[in-house]
Amino acid sequence: MAEPSRLRPEDRPDFEAVPHLALSTADIRGALDADPTGRAATHLRAHALAHADDITAAAGEPYRTCLAVRRATRHEARRPLGAGSPLPALAVLTPLMAATSAGALLLLGGLLQVTDAPGPLPGSLLAAGWTLALVAAVTGLLALAALLRTALSRHGAPTADRVQHAGRPGGRPRSTSACCPTCAGTWPRTPRRR
Repeated sequence: MAEPSRLRPEDRPDFEAVPHLALSTADIRGALDADPTGRAATHLRAHALAHADDITAAAGEPYRTCLAVRRATRHEARRPLGAGSPLPALAVLTPLMAATSAGALLLLGGLLQVTDAPGPLPGSLLAAGWTLALVAAVTGLLALAALLRTALSRHGAPTADRVQHAGRPGGRPRSTSACCPTCAGTWPRTPRRR
């Protein structure tokens, strides 16, 4: 991947928030209060915004990490699981409908059997109810197995633990408008390091 030399337009709002976060910390605010003119904060903010491309080039590795995570997230979002297929809906609805139907048929068949209704109807309703209960149990287990398989197959997706610069304890505020928690953990902190 080519090294990013310029700040991307979609990242500019996050970058503009960084000087505000940095200049509002207690130690920097104390140092800025020593300025008799009171223009130091404005000057530093304007200087940082004017040199955004230089700061981006200096923060190349964390910025590339942020871009890679964003690209992977967008790629994963483009192909949702089961898109264009009725299988996810069937996996959810089949056990529910089968269990509801089984309960209704077992209740009706049991009531008819208790009232000594003539004919094969009570026995047929009970047989159908138990069959639907079996269908509900099997499809419920299959849906749970599919859910577990999907959860376990997502281990390759980028997470905060897998990204080199993420998850460092620092207590610094994170940008809430970053593309993801990983980028919020790396990119806003980078321009402050020298």
